[in-house]
Formats: sequence, C-alpha cells, structure tokens
Amino acid sequence: MKPHFLMMARYNAWANLRLYKMAGALPEELYRREVGVYFKSLHETLNHLLVTDRIWMRRLTGKGSHPNKLNAIAFDDFASLQAARTSEDLRIVNYIEHLQEADIEKELDYTTLNGTPQRQPICEILAQHVHLITLSARASTFCGITNPNCFAVFRLITSSNFVGCSTGSSAGLAPFKILST
Repeated sequence: MKPHFLMMARYNAWANLRLYKMAGALPEELYRREVGVYFKSLHETLNHLLVTDRIWMRRLTGKGSHPNKLNAIAFDDFASLQAARTSEDLRIVNYIEHLQEADIEKELDYTTLNGTPQRQPICEILAQHVHLITLSARASTFCGITNPNCFAVFRLITSSNFVGCSTGSSAGLAPFKILST
C-alpha cells in the first residue's frame, strides 16, 4: 500500500504546483472573487485545503499547528500561501516515505475539531486523504490546453459556462467512510 500512497502524495504535490502557477497568473480580483461556493473564492478554497492538510498531518504526526476551524485564512497573501503549500506537500511526501508497512495498518486515536474522539486505521485515513487531494486526476481542456482539473472552483472563477462543482466524491473511488474534521 505504501507505494500507492507515496505515488498519490507526489502527484498531489505536482498538481498543486500547476494549480498555484495558474492561480498566481490570475488578476487579484479574479483570485479573490466570491463565486457562491462554500469557501467563497479561490483564495479561501486554497487556504481551506492547506488547513485540512495541516489538521490531518498534526493528527498523523503529532507535530505542527493548525487553525481550529475549516474556513480559517491561514495566509492572507498568495506568496505566503504558496510557500506554505509547497512546504506542506513536502511534509506529506516525507511522512509517507518514512512510514513502514506495519505503521500503515496501525490504528490512530484522534479527536475531531468539535471534540469527538475517533479511532481509525492509518491506511483508511491515508486512502481518504490521498483520494481527496488527488481529485484532480481527471484531465480537462482549458483555453485549448489539456491540464489536470485541479479544482472546480478555479474553473468556476475563470469560465462562465462551467456548471457544478466538486462534491468530494467519486463513483469509482468512494472512501472507506467519511471522516469528520
């Protein structure tokens, strides 16, 4: 299982590099424009994704800090957010690289943000986590260029004919169970 999780973590880092390159090319008003989704703008969505990764990595490693709410703005400026994203992606890859196969089968006790105690095998946590961070695996065409469909909100912001948004689920890759944050 470790090779699969490692491949997906590396893919996530690669997809994030591409996403941040595209997001960084947007005018500030488009990057921060409210588009009627839960995290309102691309900026808020990118912050949310970083926050959730930090929450899970704190649970898995016992190290690092994170805000205690999912809609927290960890970084208000794009450059700091991008640097933190790159660092967190490296942290995720390093964590998985150093796991032993036996570690993947262990159970982890943790508490959700609302204080609910949980116990779950690390393999299930990683399966859910790498599924959510790699929803961008489907290719799409944007401005005549085939790119990974990194996040629906990016397309929502930059394309007026885009309908729908990511639900965090996939017919082919349903998670073992929905994890509370």
